[in-house]
Amino acid sequence: MSTGNAATLTGSRLPLKVLLIEDSAVIRESLSEALGSTGMLQVAGVAETADDAVRTLQEASFDAVIVDIQLRRGSGMDVLAYLHDAGLLPQLMAIVLTNYALATYRKRCQQLGVQYFFDKSLEFDRVIEVLDDFASGRQA
Repeated sequence: MSTGNAATLTGSRLPLKVLLIEDSAVIRESLSEALGSTGMLQVAGVAETADDAVRTLQEASFDAVIVDIQLRRGSGMDVLAYLHDAGLLPQLMAIVLTNYALATYRKRCQQLGVQYFFDKSLEFDRVIEVLDDFASGRQA
């Protein structure tokens, strides 16, 4: 069981740790830059495949994950199922950011306990807003 990190345990001003599960280098760079610019968020891990994401989640704790559905190998749905089955979704914020914003994916993500589901082409900036609000709330 994860014990959280210093920011969640002490309410300090340490940035929240985000795992970015995304296979596009352009999207990873853009998100990392935007998240880092707030000062309250830090991309503390990156994974391009479902297997890498699960391995990273087993080795370290994070406050939030941003998951793309379509990955280089495997699917973001596999990662979300792992998080659900491992009982990790209640203790971290899960955000899906995908070009495949289909109703069936949205419904399955909600069933797994995903808090936010965004369309990359229409709602990219919402990810930053939601995580910024989450970080502010955790540090208040």
